[in-house]
Amino acid sequence: MQVTISARDHRINYKYLGPGERTIAEKTVNAYIASLEAWQAEIVSGVRQSLLKAAPEAEEAIKWAQPVYSSNGPFAYIKAFKNSVNFGFWRGVDLADPQGILEGSGEKMRHVKLSSLDDIDEQAFSDFIQQAVQLNLSKGDPTKG
Repeated sequence: MQVTISARDHRINYKYLGPGERTIAEKTVNAYIASLEAWQAEIVSGVRQSLLKAAPEAEEAIKWAQPVYSSNGPFAYIKAFKNSVNFGFWRGVDLADPQGILEGSGEKMRHVKLSSLDDIDEQAFSDFIQQAVQLNLSKGDPTKG
């Protein structure tokens, strides 16, 4: 059983494991990173740093069980998997990608699959981030409509 208690801006998520047992799972990006294996945490932290450098106005939150970055709606996410970390974009199909590094086959979203810090391409990521923010500013929240 899971119970969420809201108090002003803080959300505490209590997960009951059994009689007399419970853990508190924070819903912050720092807590998300702390829950990862070292290699995943290193990549997520590196992508996060690049993202916040390229879009310092972005709002950062845990949504859909992953770090999500928003500016007039969500524009990017970071998701750790068993063997890789995805850095994705809601309007990925609309992003100029001259190097062809974005992957995916959905109607809108695209991602870059990362397996080490060396896979982080600061210039390409900065370009994607800035394009994604501009698309949200011109087209609105991609989750609405």
